[in-house]
Amino acid sequence: MAIMVLEPDVEERLLAERRACDGEQYDEVWEGVYIMTPLPNNEHQELVFEIASVLGETVGRAGFGRVFPGVNLSDCGDGWRQNYREPDVAVFLRDGKAINRGTHWQGAADFLVEIISPGERTHDKIPFYGRIGVVELLVIDRDPWTIELYRQQDGQMAKVGQATLDAPDVLECRSVGLTFQLLPGEQRPRIKATHPETGRQWQF
Repeated sequence: MAIMVLEPDVEERLLAERRACDGEQYDEVWEGVYIMTPLPNNEHQELVFEIASVLGETVGRAGFGRVFPGVNLSDCGDGWRQNYREPDVAVFLRDGKAINRGTHWQGAADFLVEIISPGERTHDKIPFYGRIGVVELLVIDRDPWTIELYRQQDGQMAKVGQATLDAPDVLECRSVGLTFQLLPGEQRPRIKATHPETGRQWQF
């Protein structure tokens, strides 16, 4: 269920409450509409940290690009606050097409990760990512556990792979040189990341 708030006093109170709990950092604006996204739980934040750490090692510290656990991503320079998204992890390669505007990044990120929280409209963001030229997008759903890989094709994000526990396919993320797959775990499924060139592996 979505609720549109048109009363200015109510809007300001809601935003003040959001700022007080640091929730504002996760919010987005879609074509001028303010979107309050669900606050990430501990598992969500742990996955963001682990994935960003792996990418930081294989991309960031290796000198291939920059890695951000959360970033403002827009389709424009000035006036970006009227239309931006907040992917959980973003990678911008040295020779990528995105522009660093200081307050935000504009355009084609090379690799994004979105981790779905209950009530979040993650799949509704995919057309936006396609339009701005995002190269690859990894979507992690935890109900049920599924990993989806999308790749840029003519201004759209085309789904090119999916991994589940019943079908643990290996997803090849070409932009960052890593593969991802789902593995069974004791308390929850685990995500395995592999760097094929070096043979290094991580599980989280």
